[in-house]
Amino acid sequence: MMISGITGGMGCGKSTVGRLLERYGFRRLDADALVHERVLTAPDVIETLCQRYGPSVRAAGGLIDRKELARVVFGQEGELKWLEELTHPRVFALWREYFAREPHARWIVEVPLLFEKGLENWFDFTVCVACSPHQQLARLEQRGISRGLAGQRLAKQLPLVQKIAQSDFVIWNSGSPEFLQAEVDRLAKALISHT
Repeated sequence: MMISGITGGMGCGKSTVGRLLERYGFRRLDADALVHERVLTAPDVIETLCQRYGPSVRAAGGLIDRKELARVVFGQEGELKWLEELTHPRVFALWREYFAREPHARWIVEVPLLFEKGLENWFDFTVCVACSPHQQLARLEQRGISRGLAGQRLAKQLPLVQKIAQSDFVIWNSGSPEFLQAEVDRLAKALISHT
């Protein structure tokens, strides 16, 4: 088994790179998607969040309103840390579950806060996906994230230059789709050569 972690700034293209690597036979896990789809939908987690933050974090269908939860935890000192202490052990348990199902696979795990949370020891290799700050903000605005909220979230991350320095591989995603594909081709060959 080989496990590589993909990180980078918000809006830099981690998921795009992860999806492109699937074409080479890599199995992909998205840490954020696991939180949204598996952790924040668990009845005990929903109940715990509603007890702490009140009914405003519950959406009409009974699930967690992620935008409201983000507004609360990014707006109050210490709340993000509390939320991570609630969710991260569950995410790591899911990782172990997936890895155990396919122990001979080459895994790619998208982890936005890989270095910030000291998760390097989970991975054989780390990959940073980077782009220009201008493109990063433009992509976040296209997703409907305001500059204010984007700034709050980016402030919780290491500067991109530090992530680049700490990574084993760097993918630059400021060019054309063809340029990105060529970058991913090189990365896939490098990772496969190490297994």
